[in-house]
Amino acid sequence: MGFHEFSSPYDWSRIAPYKRTAKAAFGGMVDLSVGSPVDPVPDSVRKALGAASNDPNAYGYPVTAGTADLRSAIAEWFALARDVDLKAIGADMVPTVGSKEGVALMASLLHLGAGDVVVQPKVSYPTYEIGTQLAGAEALKVDDVADVESWKHVPGVRAVWVNSPCNPTGVALDAGQMASIVAAAREVGAVVLSDECYALMQWGNADTEDGTETLESSPCALRPDVCGGSARGVLVLYSLSKQSNMAGYRTAFIAGDESLIVPMTAYRKQIGQIIPGPVQAAMAVGLRDLESVKAQRRRYADRLGILVSALHAYGYCTDMPDGALYVWVKAKSGDCWKDMEQLAQIGIIASPGEFYGAPGYLRFSATASDAAIADAAERLAR
Repeated sequence: MGFHEFSSPYDWSRIAPYKRTAKAAFGGMVDLSVGSPVDPVPDSVRKALGAASNDPNAYGYPVTAGTADLRSAIAEWFALARDVDLKAIGADMVPTVGSKEGVALMASLLHLGAGDVVVQPKVSYPTYEIGTQLAGAEALKVDDVADVESWKHVPGVRAVWVNSPCNPTGVALDAGQMASIVAAAREVGAVVLSDECYALMQWGNADTEDGTETLESSPCALRPDVCGGSARGVLVLYSLSKQSNMAGYRTAFIAGDESLIVPMTAYRKQIGQIIPGPVQAAMAVGLRDLESVKAQRRRYADRLGILVSALHAYGYCTDMPDGALYVWVKAKSGDCWKDMEQLAQIGIIASPGEFYGAPGYLRFSATASDAAIADAAERLAR
């Protein structure tokens, strides 16, 4: 009973020797490894946090399922940014203390265990597998989750992780691919777990014919053309960490099948997985401040463009990703750790692909300042 043991190569302490080398390089270290935001939290969010600092749910216990205002904000955000009417498809929602916590606890909250199989992309965010291991279930890694024939006939499949746009690869699935995953999962009685935390970081054409900026996004698993007008068997996870630079606020949520969300909420209440009241108020404002989200998207798009060009000049074969905040490249040496050492000599730190299931690749994060990205580009061009 309780949490099972887990094992993973995802250990940032393994980068420490390379950071020592990078710090000794001329100009010091430029860290493009961890995807932690560096830009300011929107003014609207900070003001909301301060204004709510002595509200009843600040000095008293906050609501596990989210305040009425936060729940309204989540529903509004889905309608405006994701083309989803939560009420119309029978969906509920619950805030989570950051999306990582939601990911790590998901298999356990679904009561998965021995004999149950959780499908995930072979190259993916490590916490999918860690969460499966914690529940005592088995992870099935496939090259492409959209290739439903690679998993739908496997006995015991009870959940399927989807991440679009993907960390680390940046690949985004289209609506047809998403719909096929949902349909196949329903056929075998599995739950689709769609991690969409980079959904608004889609790098296609973001302007309309009149020149105005839109919130272009990747298809949502709860969109009617994907889920068939019903949230049955579908859960979407989302976070404000990237779109609003609120990683330290730990603001995220799960939305989807009401029959799954309601018991999850009850468990979360008992174990105290609750967002603080003032943070819920700040989260609601962050979801509604779409102009700040657009501004942040422009920052990331510019940084990614510079980084892609610089890495190409250095000799990596790369293009602008479909989405997300990373540049995923094949190691020039064929081994991520050898490339890590070479890059450290010029002061640049990337993430080793081994962390994500691909030791022959590296991930470069655009979640660094403009100055840091410019500095890295200059070094790569030398």
